[in-house]
Amino acid sequence: MKKKILIVDDEISLGLLLYKFLTKKGFHVSNVTTGKKALQALEKERFDLVLCDYRLDDTDGKEILIHLKENYPNTGVIIITGYSDIKLAVELIKLGAYDYIVKPLYPDEILNTINKALETHGTLKSPKNFESISGNVISDALNCPEYINGESNASALLLKQIQLIAKTGYTVILTGKSGTGKECVAKTIHLNSSRSEKPFIAMDCGSLTKDLAASEFFGHEKGAFTGAAFTKIGHFEQANGGTLFLDEIGNLSYEIQATLLRAVQERKIKRIGSTKEIDLDVRLIVATNENLEEAILKGAFREDLYHRFNEFSIHVPSLKHRDNDILIFARHFLATVNKELNKNIKGFSDEVKKCLLAYNWPGNVRELKNVIRRIALLTDGDCIETHVLPLELGRTDYAKTPHEKKAPFLPLTLNHDQALNLRNAAKEAEYSAILEVLKAVNFNKTKAAKILNIDRKTLYNKIRFIEIGDGQ
Repeated sequence: MKKKILIVDDEISLGLLLYKFLTKKGFHVSNVTTGKKALQALEKERFDLVLCDYRLDDTDGKEILIHLKENYPNTGVIIITGYSDIKLAVELIKLGAYDYIVKPLYPDEILNTINKALETHGTLKSPKNFESISGNVISDALNCPEYINGESNASALLLKQIQLIAKTGYTVILTGKSGTGKECVAKTIHLNSSRSEKPFIAMDCGSLTKDLAASEFFGHEKGAFTGAAFTKIGHFEQANGGTLFLDEIGNLSYEIQATLLRAVQERKIKRIGSTKEIDLDVRLIVATNENLEEAILKGAFREDLYHRFNEFSIHVPSLKHRDNDILIFARHFLATVNKELNKNIKGFSDEVKKCLLAYNWPGNVRELKNVIRRIALLTDGDCIETHVLPLELGRTDYAKTPHEKKAPFLPLTLNHDQALNLRNAAKEAEYSAILEVLKAVNFNKTKAAKILNIDRKTLYNKIRFIEIGDGQ
């Protein structure tokens, strides 16, 4: 059965060219020149796809798109426009457009986009179908081994935004809860940009003090201050030509923000102790788990710096809003930890899958990754079973409810001895897990610390306590 396409374009010659071209390609095509006529056509006939010019005499493509998504959600929409505007493109995609094409139109490009839209449209609400039809297309579209493609609506939107913004030089603000993978998104943007062969430098702003900030950002010359025993190149200079990712930007003090503003505005820096200006060619991507607009109102964040950063913003969704992705991420992390521990765990039992899907994941993707690493470590067979799951995955205070309410975990009726027994049991389980990891990596403490997701100092302290306990 022929697919039905409606062309909405007030440029008559272009509409006729598209009509003839698509008719020859086997489509059933209708052609109108105004938004009003488009709505009349939609009332009379169902279309698989609408190609709509953004600027029409009586309305615009955005209004047509909104009407279509409210009244004909199964109809795909491609917007055509005479100029490129990344912010507008993402806004239209958020509203439900499949794609956004800039004139002049090329036959092969428009046909390819139409075919993909017809293949994939309507499948975002059907995860299995989405994975089978378009998973490979999306996977090939991104160059980043760390980026995991999900199949939820939220993941599809995130992917589209990354693809759009990566091609530009825009400064980007990434927002989202802790653990959602903002640094991974930043790295993916970098690797899919024209700067991909240049450095990607990540910097945690949350740990910066006022005294260290200038040196970390801009570097210093030898002897510039007491303790400056050597010349240091700052993060801006390290990232020159590439991308600088500033994480937890909302934690910077107001004084540090003022220091940063000049570099962002002028794209020039001076190392501390130097009079020489260094020109910068750096793309900035910043991330925060705070509401910067609220911080501005409270006087905690500079409005001028915010607007310098906010050329474009992407919200990285929480894991609880990406239910369809949880098992995809879990399988990916399991494959990774299998290689680390030289295991061959095939997957998860049905009960474990239910627990993973029911849990609220307050720590988001980071928490999921750590849980998979721990339960894989404790699994001896080829399938992960419920007995290795941490307690919180079965706790009612973290289980999802229709209103995300938290119920109390345990009644506070434990006596002192019972509490001590619970603490001892928890310590024994931790010690057992540490020893298992150490054995698995032939007591290589660096590898063990990495697998356990703790630093070496913490691991040494825990090992010392184990030794003390064994000796008593």
